[in-house]
Amino acid sequence: MKVFVTGVAGQLGHDVMNNLAARGYEGIGTDIAPQYSGADDGTAVTTMPYVQLDITDRKNVEKTIMQLDPDVVVHCAAWTAVDLAEDDDKKDKVKAINVDGTKNIADACKKIDAKMVYISTDYVFNGKGDEPWKPDCKDYAPLNVYGQTKLDGELAVSGTLDKYFIVRIAWVFGVNGKNFIKTMLNVGKTHDKLTVVNDQIGTPTYTYDLSRLLVDMIETDKYGYYHATNEGGYISWYDFTKEIFKQASELGHKEYSDDRITVSPVTTEEYGVSKAARPFNSRLDKSKLVENGFTPLPTWQDALHRYLQEIERKDN
Repeated sequence: MKVFVTGVAGQLGHDVMNNLAARGYEGIGTDIAPQYSGADDGTAVTTMPYVQLDITDRKNVEKTIMQLDPDVVVHCAAWTAVDLAEDDDKKDKVKAINVDGTKNIADACKKIDAKMVYISTDYVFNGKGDEPWKPDCKDYAPLNVYGQTKLDGELAVSGTLDKYFIVRIAWVFGVNGKNFIKTMLNVGKTHDKLTVVNDQIGTPTYTYDLSRLLVDMIETDKYGYYHATNEGGYISWYDFTKEIFKQASELGHKEYSDDRITVSPVTTEEYGVSKAARPFNSRLDKSKLVENGFTPLPTWQDALHRYLQEIERKDN
């Protein structure tokens, strides 16, 4: 199986490439830089085939995908800076990447009859209530520009292809890039008091675990919409922060212990308004994974433990 992966300089694309290599599949990576520009961590992705591609360049997308003729395209590339997407001078670029770029890839996949995986987000919903969102729910009501463009990307895929997996995720963290865990660890080094919101509820997603599931999916023809985050129950960002510091402290980093750092819960309103509205309810119903024979991701607590060990190993 030959798999073309977009966005390999990001957290998920990096791990998808490595998972493909581990299973003996042919992975070809792409991003906008002239050569691979992600973490130079000695993993398989750093030496696997790579082509430069601007996904907003329709003719070049078609030409590249037609030439490579992959069995599957895993589309991880996206504009993900949620607050910046609200800026008037960024909106056209966000749409070009998340909507037009996705449509370009879907159209090329149709021409060569390739499967496509599109990575989406809980932000396609309105984030209200406390019921987990089901993958086949069509009650779309994005709260911000990012969510709207990811929804429009979904619709471009589902309206063009039959052989697609639309996989919604939330609260992503991985080795290759910025994320909430790294931010909290950095802030915790220099502050002894932190406030973190406790009224936005969801579940984290470790890209290492997600990449395994995505490769499991493309080995099948069980197409459709899925939700995929780590198991372990729904939590707030405050709960997540407390567990990050607890586990970091247990690994010997006493600067994160309770007697040195105090984490206080606040509401989103108390914390202060960000440019982009954030969903309060990011709960995703993942039962369809098991129903279709896929193995769910491990618990987020276990994922966090492995992740902290991994980034410590890479730092040493």
